[in-house]
Formats: sequence, structure tokens, C-alpha cells
Amino acid sequence: MELVISTLEQGMIYGIMALGVYITYKILDFPDLTVDGSFPLGASVTAILITKGVPALLTLPVCFLVGALAGVCTGLIHVKLKVRDLLSGIIMMTALYTVNLRIAGRANLPFYKESTVFDNRVVNRFFESGFGTALAPWRTVLVMVLITAVVKLFLDGYLKTGSGYLLRAVGDNPSIVTAMGQDRGKIKILGLAVSNGLVTLAGCLFAQQQRFFEISSGTGAVVIGLASVIIGTSLYRRLESTGKLSGILHSMRIGMLTLSVLAGSVIYKACISAALHFADPKDLKLITAVLFLIVLVVSMERKGKKHA
Repeated sequence: MELVISTLEQGMIYGIMALGVYITYKILDFPDLTVDGSFPLGASVTAILITKGVPALLTLPVCFLVGALAGVCTGLIHVKLKVRDLLSGIIMMTALYTVNLRIAGRANLPFYKESTVFDNRVVNRFFESGFGTALAPWRTVLVMVLITAVVKLFLDGYLKTGSGYLLRAVGDNPSIVTAMGQDRGKIKILGLAVSNGLVTLAGCLFAQQQRFFEISSGTGAVVIGLASVIIGTSLYRRLESTGKLSGILHSMRIGMLTLSVLAGSVIYKACISAALHFADPKDLKLITAVLFLIVLVVSMERKGKKHA
């Protein structure tokens, strides 16, 4: 039971990060390695704010805005300084390592006794009385379901706005954006801001779930995000090819895609948890790399069959 609960908790936390990666990887076609720095950025900002007495709920929008700023910096390096997309992300990822250390003051900052969005007076009051008592073991999962649903709905709504359509067009058909008199560079910067805002928000939630900041928490985050996106979008394409997404579901394509990405994250974390159950925890990074390789190979094979 504990393994299932832990998998769902972290699956949804990394799912929010995967939504950010989905914007850069699938929509913008931008290999953004800023993720490995912006994820712990959320954790460092959260840790320092909570230890200073800032309400845990307030750290969520603050972290999103700080992450958006990091994304803007990556975008400016790429668009204004004409640095290649991959190198722009590497530069920001490297810079954020120092920024995170400066914010937190040290490489590890615990806040075990402080209130979090998962453990506070309001939440505890509900789960300690009446119907909530039976759901107490699932407290963090249920809070994460609520937060993830709100984030997903906001992202779905944004992608259906005029700005969201332009963002999607930049990746699909940049010439259309230019023909409309829009600046592709500004739209890319906006997309990177939203993406890294979501990644930093995920780092914020991760820190509150773990109750500490660790400088290395972002190592391999982009791999987890990419694997979740690939699994989720592959799942969506499989359902689409079978005709199960016809009618009203097909008209909700954006919502179904983001839901698939979240599902992909939970599936990926479940695979990692299952693998670690039979292996040494020291092998975590190796297992992550091997699983990601398998996901990539399977994805490429399906693409090859589709185009054959």
C-alpha cells in the first residue's frame, strides 16, 4: 500500500513537471535542459520561504513566477544572443546550480517541523474528523490530485487562448506565425516561461512532500520529464489510432494530451518503483537510464512502423 501511495504522490508531482517538458519538447521542439536547474530552484525557494514563516500555499504561485523568470532568461539567451537552444538550456542549468545554493544558503535545507500544503491546520482538521479519517493515509495523494487538476485545467485553458494557439503554431508551423505578423522569438520566450514555471512548481511540491531541499534533486529531472511525455503521447496516439478518441473526446484533444502526459508520469514512476523493489537503491540512476532507453527505442519503432 505504501508503495502505491508513494508512486501516486511522486507520479503526480513529476507529472506537473512533465507538463512543462511537454510544452518545450512537443510544442516548441526546444530541447530545454534548464529543467535540471529549475526543478531544484522551486525546492530551494520553497525551503527558504517556509523556514522564514511564509504560508506554504503562497509558495506555489511564488515558485511558478520564479521559474517563469528562469525560463525567460533561457529564452533571452537563445533569442536575443542567438545561442543555440540546447546550449541556452545548458548555460541556465549551470547558472541555476549556484543560484539555488545562494538562495538556500547550503546544499541541504530541511524543514521537517514546518507546515506544508500537505500538512497544515486546515488539511489536518478535515482528515482528523468524520469522513476524512478513513482517507488519512491518502492525504498527500488527495491534495496532489486537487493541485494537479487545477494546474491541468489552467494549462488546458491557456492553450486554447489566442496566445496558446500561437505557442502551438510556433512548433507546428512557424511560417504561419510570421505571416500573422507575430514575433516568434517572443512566443518562444513565453513558452519557456510557462514551461519552467510548471517545472519549478513541481520542485516546490516535491520539496514540501519530502520536507527538505537538496541541491541534487534536479539531476535527471529532464530525463524523467521526457520519458513521461513520450509514454503519455504514445498512449494517446495508440488510443487515437484505435478510434477510441472519436467524437467528443477528439474535440477535447488538448485536455486528453495533457491527461496522457500525467498518466505517463505515473506509469513511469510505477515502473521505477517496481524495478527498485527488486534492485539496490544505489542502482536508481542506472535503472532510470535503462528505462528511458527502452521508452525511446519502443517509441522510435512505433514511428518507423507508422511511416513504413
